[in-house]
Amino acid sequence: MDLLALADFNLVARHEGFGRAARASGRPKATLSRRVAELEGSLDLRLFERGARRLRLTQEGRALHERTGALLTELDEAAAAIASGVDRPRGRLRISAPLFFSQTAMGRLAAGFALKFPEVRLEVTTEDRAVDMVEEGYDLVIRVNPDPDEALVGRVFLRDRLVVVASPDLPRPDGSAVPAVVRGPGDRIAAWEVTTPAGSSRIGVHAVLGLSSLVMVRDAVRAGVGAGRLPLSLVSHDLAAGRLVHWGDVAGPEIGLWALYPSRRLLSARVSAFLDHLKGAFPQGSPDELATYIEG
Repeated sequence: MDLLALADFNLVARHEGFGRAARASGRPKATLSRRVAELEGSLDLRLFERGARRLRLTQEGRALHERTGALLTELDEAAAAIASGVDRPRGRLRISAPLFFSQTAMGRLAAGFALKFPEVRLEVTTEDRAVDMVEEGYDLVIRVNPDPDEALVGRVFLRDRLVVVASPDLPRPDGSAVPAVVRGPGDRIAAWEVTTPAGSSRIGVHAVLGLSSLVMVRDAVRAGVGAGRLPLSLVSHDLAAGRLVHWGDVAGPEIGLWALYPSRRLLSARVSAFLDHLKGAFPQGSPDELATYIEG
């Protein structure tokens, strides 16, 4: 297989069109079109559906792009590292991170990484959905308790747990439902399962506020409108200062924050550097470390 033709195919696939690929690379559009056509001819496969306004990968084209795009990027990085004599991270690094972690820690993390590795162009997007790393072009994603995925590998870099907290002025549960601030609509939430030194119990709740972020929930709970279920890292300083009181730990598995990346043999220098950066920021991976980072 012609590696140059394969590189041109991946360039066009990445930019979703011959014109955009030509403008991004400075290569003639006609040359890119010819090289892709030659690759299709050599493979006896159609790699693109050519519409009037849009170029779309066929099923075979998508499979070829997913399997070869990352390998070609690694070859380019290896050649650049050898040429410079130093395996130094460089190029674009795209990361997807959940809302809570982005709001509380990602700004400082990203700034520190950018100062340490100025040749890397870091791009971070915030979303809680499970993105398709290959299809959407991410190098690394950060997720909370992700489902198993054979196409991805990763590591836990932070652990946390949910606790039920409230303002000291809010009456403690006495068997009747208490006002609650929840993330989301909260229409179907009737009770919270909690554990305390005295054992397990259920706290009946009725949602008085539904908010879209944990930081908003924390602020509303501080204001005394209701109790809330929140990560310990977000409220530990409030608990220590007496601004909030602890009603119990939420029953269930702990929260694990994972850094995930495609399962391939060679890991890019950019991703390796960011993983080391996470480890340096949270060496123990404990809720207290994240709480200190948030407050700092």
